[in-house]
Amino acid sequence: MIKKQNDTFMKLTSRQIEIVNAVRFGKAKRSSDFLQVLSIKIALITIKRELAELVRAGYLTTVGGGRSVTYALTSFGKTWTPVPEEYAEKDPDKRGARTTYDFDYFNSINFPLFSLEETEKLEQATKNYRARIEHASETIHKKELERFVIELSWKSSKIEGNTYTLLDTERLLREGIPAQGKTRDEAAMILNHKKAFGFIEENRALFAGDIKHATGEEVHKRLVESLGIAHGVRRSGVGVTGSAYKPLDNEYQIREALESLYNAVNRTKDPYAQALLVLLGMSYIQGFEDGNKRTARLVANGILLAHGCAPLSYRSVDEALYREATLIFYETLSMTAMKNIFIEQYIFSTETYLVG
Repeated sequence: MIKKQNDTFMKLTSRQIEIVNAVRFGKAKRSSDFLQVLSIKIALITIKRELAELVRAGYLTTVGGGRSVTYALTSFGKTWTPVPEEYAEKDPDKRGARTTYDFDYFNSINFPLFSLEETEKLEQATKNYRARIEHASETIHKKELERFVIELSWKSSKIEGNTYTLLDTERLLREGIPAQGKTRDEAAMILNHKKAFGFIEENRALFAGDIKHATGEEVHKRLVESLGIAHGVRRSGVGVTGSAYKPLDNEYQIREALESLYNAVNRTKDPYAQALLVLLGMSYIQGFEDGNKRTARLVANGILLAHGCAPLSYRSVDEALYREATLIFYETLSMTAMKNIFIEQYIFSTETYLVG
């Protein structure tokens, strides 16, 4: 049984992480099967004790009974267990990851995505942020908002391969002057971020209650304006560069997946968890022809702003680590890498901006 939010989640040892990942990257196993797959040789009785603890904590579940009982990974275990550090360095076809969409995953999200310790850390950062905003003048707020939009537009675009520098972006957004030697689409991508964030600012109520796909479509429409990208739910297949994961290619299944995601988001009353779910879920489903990760970042910011939290600019994030964390979720459904980035960037935003 999974522990409740007011409990402290079990901190896994390196051996327990290896046991969980042995199931993640293979089929359900009997206790004796672990003797052959673990890097450290330990007694069967020790393995059984570790397995019992992992079942008790909700990371694994048992299938069958008696001598034939096997251990399988739960959705909680998928989400909360980190993958090996060298995971993303392997060739895509040699990672042993799941390559197809998991239809059951979002329906199974009935547990917290942040530990009590993590939640308290985020809440304290928000408290400090709100106190700083309270004493900021309207002039300061306006300047801070402009600075935030510049830095968000630059970094979110850079994550997607845009080559504009921060200074190029500032000149484009403040003076309307495109950078020399850059493409029209690069300028449009950055300008569209400003439009999309403006929509979020003006329509916070859309992000305060139940999140609907129509809201995501409105954000997406602004982010892909004049880029030759179709609006609405994707009607054909797409691939993911550097990954064996293949998103759904059936429009009706994509709509079903999006509904499952938004239901999970709306069941979760914690705005931090809602934002994290949107950030990863919209990217995972790839519901649009293109611009999914950009849309996910902006919708997540809409949720945070609507609940009086700080939006994320991602200014200090390493783009390669961000892309790696996204890929890890695509292939394993582990949120730990992106959650660490989320927490780090959230605290950075609360200490850096006055956007209320």
